[in-house]
Amino acid sequence: MNFGDAIIVGIKEIWAHKFRSLLTMLGIILGVSSLVAMSALVKGMENGLKEALIAIGGLEKVRVEDQDIPAYQAHMADQAVGSTVNDIYALQQNAPLIRMITPDMRLNRGYMTKGNKVFSPWVLTGTTPDAIEMNQHVVAYGRMFNQVDDDRASAVCVIGSAARDELFGSPEDVGKEIIPIGELVNINGQPFTIIGMFQRYESEQERKVREAEKDKPRDLTGPRRSRGWSGGGGSFVYRLKNSTVYIPLNTMWIRFRSASGANNIPDPRLSGLNMKVNGIEELEPALQQVRNVLMVTHKGIEDFSFRTQEDWAEQITAAIHNSRLSGGIIAAISLIVGGIGIMNIMLASITERIREIGIRKAIGATNWSVFIQIIVESTVIALIGGLAGLVTSVGFVQLLVVISPTDNTPVITVPALFLAFLFSGLVGVLAGLIPALKAARLDPIESLRYE
Repeated sequence: MNFGDAIIVGIKEIWAHKFRSLLTMLGIILGVSSLVAMSALVKGMENGLKEALIAIGGLEKVRVEDQDIPAYQAHMADQAVGSTVNDIYALQQNAPLIRMITPDMRLNRGYMTKGNKVFSPWVLTGTTPDAIEMNQHVVAYGRMFNQVDDDRASAVCVIGSAARDELFGSPEDVGKEIIPIGELVNINGQPFTIIGMFQRYESEQERKVREAEKDKPRDLTGPRRSRGWSGGGGSFVYRLKNSTVYIPLNTMWIRFRSASGANNIPDPRLSGLNMKVNGIEELEPALQQVRNVLMVTHKGIEDFSFRTQEDWAEQITAAIHNSRLSGGIIAAISLIVGGIGIMNIMLASITERIREIGIRKAIGATNWSVFIQIIVESTVIALIGGLAGLVTSVGFVQLLVVISPTDNTPVITVPALFLAFLFSGLVGVLAGLIPALKAARLDPIESLRYE
């Protein structure tokens, strides 16, 4: 019997016992579906986390922050001034591996008011126009303030969509898009004009939920209730960006920081410096350049530290690895259970076909041909189950999305489909080894006597 005939015989055997074969394949179908579904969920999570990493500035972004003075320099504490605008000028002239630098002068306990409505931004900072590129912001309406606004210390601001929603009403509440360009708001009691608003940042799942809410009737019988700022990972980045308010650096300095230091002494310090290196491959030498410059401008006092996105990237890699490992183990267990089912059915099938095997051996079939036939039959069962599992996995993924929505849509990939199908075939081969060996070792004379 050649290989093609063995496959045909295997298919006929499956068709002759349809219900039994279906139950046998069920384990393979569930295992393949689990493997593909888990891979799709992990791929969606990976895409979302990487998009969030890019949204917050990417791996090329580095932040310089103040840190406690080392113990061996404690006697120089009164000389430490922290990060200042002078650091920016020095870095622009002496750190060629840094392609962009933006200051960050934040207003602690900052709040915005419009009438009787109050909003507390997560980030209310004075900066330069380059901050929009540094932090990957997109102005949806109006404009970003420019260098002229900064030089004149104009009382203007660019807000995120969360500020608009709290002070003027969200599109979901009022039923239309609100564009507050030109509106006056108070920042810590001082009037500012809104000249720009960033686009709404959200994950794909959040967008789908928001669009679905449009079709539902709004409850106008009570006050609007916030659902809080729950969630982490990628969603947190989008919420943070939506709750950002930018004002020109000089405006922040003159209106809020020039007389806010201890004993009303002007406070020239920045909350931090944001930088972008020319490329991730130049990160280490770039940081060394920055450190050399800052050690000079800070009079040898190491009161600063670097915060890169590498830790987050490593956390993303670790999370993806752990998710794939745990999902792979679950799917592997399902496939093993399916393989045990195939082995059990093949052993039962051999018991039923002992006389048939004996007749084949009596008329010249070799042990090898019997062995191959059983292996082919078990593999055919597994491969048909694998194909059914691939089809089922699409519906399985959709069911998981409905039962347990995630921040990112699962993505079924071709490599995952191929790998799941390959494993189903491998399980079929392994599951058929013991039955095939048992069949190949049957004595033809004893087999012919079997009743």
